[in-house]
Amino acid sequence: MSQVATQPLSGSYRAQPAPSTVAFAVRHSGAFWFRGSLSEVAATLRADDHGLVLEGSADVESISVAEPAAMRASVLGPEFFDAEQHPKITFRSTELRLDNDGGLQLDGELTMKGITRPVAATGHHAGPRPAAFGEIAGLELRTTIDRRDFGFEWRIKRPDGGDAIGWEVQIDIDLLLIREDANVDD
Repeated sequence: MSQVATQPLSGSYRAQPAPSTVAFAVRHSGAFWFRGSLSEVAATLRADDHGLVLEGSADVESISVAEPAAMRASVLGPEFFDAEQHPKITFRSTELRLDNDGGLQLDGELTMKGITRPVAATGHHAGPRPAAFGEIAGLELRTTIDRRDFGFEWRIKRPDGGDAIGWEVQIDIDLLLIREDANVDD
């Protein structure tokens, strides 16, 4: 059993957009995992006397689904993300616990399509360390949601009777965080 770590983070960190990712996978046709990602990611991690708070967002238009054009239009349309009405996916933690062994547990609220639901995630953390471009830390998170909880109810049956797209969606988040409130020249 892992022990809760003493607070290894202090101050404020901002995710670096280029290497930070939000990826998803959903079972398609009962035969393969349809995978995609959102590349325009923003996140901050703040440590204070009350603990850690992680807040973030991803722009729906940055979804990796590009071809065929009809599929992209469907994914961005009202049956799925409804990007015109809801251009961002947002998250705010309510509790973030770091273990001494590098594990983490996170509870928070995820909002998609204007619907906010509680979510829990597990993952790993890498504590602060120096890098050529400042003090860095890392968070890796994983959760599974039921897409119906967020209004993604589109479905079509396969000829064999199964659903073309599964209800469960795996979400993986990797964040490279750089400390904002420290002088890196010290």
